[in-house]
Amino acid sequence: RIHTHTHTMSNSINTINPHAKQAQKNQALAINISAARSLQNIIKTNLGPRGTLKMLVGGSGDIRLTKDGCELLNDMHIQHPTAALIARTATAQDDITGDGTSSIVLLIGEMLAQASRFLAENTHPSILIEGMYLAKNEAQKFLREYKVKMQQRMKIDREILVSVARTALRTKVAEDLADQLADIVVDAVTTVQDGKRIDLHMIEIMHMVHKMDKESRFVNGIVLDHGARHPDMNRNMRNCFILTCNISLEYEKSEVNSKFTYKSAKQRQALVDAERRVVDRKVQAIIDLKNEICKNGENFVVINQKGIDPLSLDLFAKNGITALRRAKRRNMERLTLACGGSAINAIEELSPEVLGHADHVYEQLLVEERFTFVEGVKGKSCTILLKGPNLHTIAQIKGAVRDGLRAVKNTLDDNCVIPGAGAFEMELSKHLYKFAETVSGRPKLGVRCFAEAMLAIPKTLATNSGLDPEDCTLEMEDALKKDLTPGLNLQTGKVMDPIQEGILDNYKVKQQILEAATYSATQILYVDSILSANRKTAGQ
Repeated sequence: RIHTHTHTMSNSINTINPHAKQAQKNQALAINISAARSLQNIIKTNLGPRGTLKMLVGGSGDIRLTKDGCELLNDMHIQHPTAALIARTATAQDDITGDGTSSIVLLIGEMLAQASRFLAENTHPSILIEGMYLAKNEAQKFLREYKVKMQQRMKIDREILVSVARTALRTKVAEDLADQLADIVVDAVTTVQDGKRIDLHMIEIMHMVHKMDKESRFVNGIVLDHGARHPDMNRNMRNCFILTCNISLEYEKSEVNSKFTYKSAKQRQALVDAERRVVDRKVQAIIDLKNEICKNGENFVVINQKGIDPLSLDLFAKNGITALRRAKRRNMERLTLACGGSAINAIEELSPEVLGHADHVYEQLLVEERFTFVEGVKGKSCTILLKGPNLHTIAQIKGAVRDGLRAVKNTLDDNCVIPGAGAFEMELSKHLYKFAETVSGRPKLGVRCFAEAMLAIPKTLATNSGLDPEDCTLEMEDALKKDLTPGLNLQTGKVMDPIQEGILDNYKVKQQILEAATYSATQILYVDSILSANRKTAGQ
């Protein structure tokens, strides 16, 4: 009867499209599970602080070394449709939470590997899928209860935030650099925090190919990637008023086609003088404002989004005003948030109320590039200045810092942390094995698949650290029996308390992993036929 059904389906597909290729039920599942396992084997060696690096070689021969799961999945050019589906799920995880990319690939691969044992014994996939969804719902319930327990045990303070950032960063960069960047990341997030609202776009990540990566630092203000354009302007000032404006201080061309006809040199000179008077009037208004408010040695800085011509720059320099032109729009928006005041679009809006303030404004010259630092501000915007000997190092640090920022933001949003080092996965696995005993019928096989798949995280962490995964998981199980929080010490292979050691993960990341991994794994198990039907050209 089965043979007849398969033969009928095959004939139906051939009738619809004679060029179609088809893989039937068992073969389709085997292909999909094999693809998921292959992707898992590639990614799993990157997991954790002691994971290995991958070398990505581009078509033009450029080389990148990375262990970031999201970067790998984006740049590997995966062609297998099932592996590409898993990769898209994992990169969506990174977009939503900023972490957990490698973990989600591991869990999907492990769920399918566990399911394949029962599929080989002719268990129907829908039975396993039913059990997996039961396990997922129980896991989410367990996670919510775990969150309440952790909120009662720990209050979120600066020390906790630094530990969360350090945990995220150590999986991407060297340990000593991660510890330094953790403080920088926490300073940046707490600076832009406005009540419960945190806008990470208010944190500018600037980079300078200069010195070593240890020179990276937090700047409580703005770093502009250009400097003053007049040699006589002051390059190092204290106690500065900041005027941010979008006013043209140069000759302007009309927006429509126009011409001026003159009959003599005198008329032409009158035109030039009239144009000059328009610009000089704007410049003089700014100079008058500076003279009005700077009476006790304060400095005055003009940062303009439009151009400033050489004559205007000369007038500013003679009156002790430092002026920067052609500032980027994103910097203009952040300057007012950092320094206070407001940006003006017309000279008539000039008043002392529109001015911001900064304690220190100075310029730094690197080879031919100028950087202007606006520091000592009290607003809700800041800069993380990354330094490194080459662009590759800077790109690696920049990716790590972005993940660290998201991790700290998630912690403040959740008002909760989850113990890392495989501790949560061990406790969840034990809970699900107990839950499986309460499930009647064959769906309990799906619950067991889910419970066993959870152990992939602590086992992979042990393997990547050169430890025996079975010995480590057995020690962690023994610790669970004593009601301890069973984290894995990757240096010794012994059990430790991740909360005491400051190895902490995000609640939101765990929640999203459980949801997305279950959905992807079950959708792949539902597939009973793979159709490859490329459209043929008329000539063929």
